[in-house]
Amino acid sequence: MSVKLRPVRRQDVPGLTGLLGQLGYPTTEAAVHERLDYWLDDPSTWLIGADDDGDLVGVAALGVLPMLELTGKLGRLLVLVVDERYRGRGVGQSLVEATEEQARTAGCVKMEVTSSRHRTRTHEFYQQLGYEDICASSARFVKSLGV
Repeated sequence: MSVKLRPVRRQDVPGLTGLLGQLGYPTTEAAVHERLDYWLDDPSTWLIGADDDGDLVGVAALGVLPMLELTGKLGRLLVLVVDERYRGRGVGQSLVEATEEQARTAGCVKMEVTSSRHRTRTHEFYQQLGYEDICASSARFVKSLGV
């Protein structure tokens, strides 16, 4: 499958809105426009899109954070979604590899990704790409700040 990888742009809002819905996060185009204000202006984040003849068919979101416990930065794959019509055709792997390359360029020495427990096929995908499930040795805690 040959799709072109490129930065996500404002014109991608309709496609990005649809992809987020497929991921289980239904939203509106207005909300995605607002979110892009954060992403496109932040030098520590990247949105990489998979383009098939002008259509956004996948997206990966990378955030980079400095680490204090190690020398270097941590890359976090925050979102990965591929249009259901394109799944199983190498688009997701291409997006992850591009994200990892961007993370290396940004000084990252580690990558992490979280995934809901019900996404077992997704977990197999990440494991095939060399990611290790460390939940037995590390907990994740989340708190809403009510904003």
